[in-house]
Amino acid sequence: MEYMSDKYKAIIVDFDRTLLRTDKTISELTLDVLNDQKNSGMKLFAATARPERAITSYCKQIHFDAVTTLNGARTITSDAVYETSIDTKSVVKVLDQLYDVKGNVISMETGSGIYSNVDIPLWEPEVVEDLRTIAEREKVYKILVSHPDKNADDIKIDLPDDVYSTIAEHKLLQIMAADATKWNGVKRMLDAFGISSGQAIYFGDDNDDIECIRYCGLGAAVSNAIESVKEIADVVIESNDDDGVAKFLKNKHLT
Repeated sequence: MEYMSDKYKAIIVDFDRTLLRTDKTISELTLDVLNDQKNSGMKLFAATARPERAITSYCKQIHFDAVTTLNGARTITSDAVYETSIDTKSVVKVLDQLYDVKGNVISMETGSGIYSNVDIPLWEPEVVEDLRTIAEREKVYKILVSHPDKNADDIKIDLPDDVYSTIAEHKLLQIMAADATKWNGVKRMLDAFGISSGQAIYFGDDNDDIECIRYCGLGAAVSNAIESVKEIADVVIESNDDDGVAKFLKNKHLT
């Protein structure tokens, strides 16, 4: 039998709706399997839309070798931190349009934390009436937008050429610098350890995982992933709530 560990050297996981259960916990099975993989010599990487402060507890449970956060805007390896912020003029152009629509809930991930135009209890942002004043003095890694009466697809703005947008869980519009992608973050993590993309397994569920699933040696989508992700994945595994990542790794003789 050919063991997958003969080919693959890195496991890369998205957090929400992939590694994490719906209640945002990591199961004991998943912890055991990932720790076994690390002990066997496999490198463990995380690729998430979350900022570092929102993954601290998970990184205490699983000692990742590197992480890429904020959809690739910040990548942290053992010996370097890579940052890709949005140009200040582009931030202001985006915010000008967002403020023209009544009801938009706007937040920004910056070098000093998260700011929002209204309170978002789950995220605990600093509330600032006009976020453009923050953009003039802070690095902005990511702009997030939702609307109580609209789907994210219906939030229309004319994006500057140096940014792009993606939609998370069908409800949250995310805007980043053009080079701030999960795939670019994944490449930086792999390069730091001399691992090729063909030697990596990637697990994901949403739009910002598509490139990684397509270009890694094996791309896996959880069964609760959006359809466009499942369509391009090499394999569809069990859902996040059924420990799909852990069961796949355990059953494929990676150790």
